[in-house]
Amino acid sequence: MKIALLGAGKTGGEVKNLHENTIVFDTKNPPTIENLKECDVAISFLPGDAFLSYIDILLKAEIPVVSGSTGMDWPTDLDARLKEKKLSWIKSHNFSLGMNVVRLMIQKMSLLANLFDDGTFNIHDIHHVHKKDAPSGTALSWKEWLGKDCEITAERKGDVVGYHHLIFESNEEKVTLVHEAKNRAIFARGAIFGANMLIENQLMPGLLDFNTVIKDYLKI
Repeated sequence: MKIALLGAGKTGGEVKNLHENTIVFDTKNPPTIENLKECDVAISFLPGDAFLSYIDILLKAEIPVVSGSTGMDWPTDLDARLKEKKLSWIKSHNFSLGMNVVRLMIQKMSLLANLFDDGTFNIHDIHHVHKKDAPSGTALSWKEWLGKDCEITAERKGDVVGYHHLIFESNEEKVTLVHEAKNRAIFARGAIFGANMLIENQLMPGLLDFNTVIKDYLKI
């Protein structure tokens, strides 16, 4: 599998470290339709605005894409354009494989609201100072998965790779769920897993959520 890596920042660089057959495209080596077609799949951890500028050329190259770009709104017509070209792209705010199991735990934690009249939920995320969006896309996904009223708070400090916790607290009990990324390689490893799924499996055309891909893979 030959990967076209859009940008080689901290997380993108981990893709290159984990997968030898990777070509980096950046301002020094800009992607073209021709050189993208020489690759099997593209992976992006670019900031959202930068990734959006590449969407048209990626579509013209007709290459499957794994995108971990955040801080943007996806074009509303992209899913239809992908289906028209019979292309599959995978997106996620967080490519940690463990995070996809955490999703199931969050859905179970939501049941606590049915047992306590005085309970409240809180989600807190901590990331490095260079992360622009706050709260994180993952924190917003946690609230969506929880499906309950929930306060979200965020911190940006140091070089924290990624920390999220969900707390349910009543007057008498407190339940905490924590996920901590110990290094950036976990996101690269998950993105490469997604790239393999695009190449080796007949995924449905369109813009696919990584959680859905993992759920189908685990048959849950």
